[in-house]
Amino acid sequence: MLTFERQLWNRGLKQIAGIDEAGRGPLAGPVVAASVVFSPAFLEKEQNGALSGLTDSKKLTPARREFYFKFLMSQREHVAVGIGFADVSEIDSLNILKATNLAMIRALQNLPFVPEYVLVDGLPVSDISLSCTAIIGGDSKSLTIAAASVIAKVVRDDYMLQLDKLYPEYGFRMHKGYGTFSHIQALFEFGPCPAHRRSFRPVRESMAIRTGTHRKTYSHR
Repeated sequence: MLTFERQLWNRGLKQIAGIDEAGRGPLAGPVVAASVVFSPAFLEKEQNGALSGLTDSKKLTPARREFYFKFLMSQREHVAVGIGFADVSEIDSLNILKATNLAMIRALQNLPFVPEYVLVDGLPVSDISLSCTAIIGGDSKSLTIAAASVIAKVVRDDYMLQLDKLYPEYGFRMHKGYGTFSHIQALFEFGPCPAHRRSFRPVRESMAIRTGTHRKTYSHR
């Protein structure tokens, strides 16, 4: 989990940012990105200590995510963190890919300094002006990206818990905006709320049906 970091450290680069996002797939809520930079000595020390087992946030239990999140946020002398959001209006106007890239750029900009190199999970982000390597499945291959994955996931989940208090009828607390059966049912019963992504098909369809503009299709026999 430190292969990429060590290769860069050996080149004399020390401030390595890992970036990941949470919330590309849901029907509601923002997409959230996090960037994380470790001091190399701290990361070498803690890889088999407090950070042992850190990996892709989707593979961790909520309790483990919360543990890593609290640890990382308590070590600000050794861990720099930047968080970036792209809200629903940006997702709908730009598309989800561009909005995700925008959240990643904002996460980098919200670091307390400009890193020397960036490791990003997934596909390349063209708008990152810094030297960068995109790693498919990076949150399972790099501790720095894995840390960003956990922070982005916990921050977004907490945001969705706040939305649940505003719009309890949709059950955001349970599914965090993903298109579960109960969420789709609520969409068709109540229609979308301001937190829903109207550019996403199930949300559009629920709006069309409720306004009577949905075009029914019939099979010919």
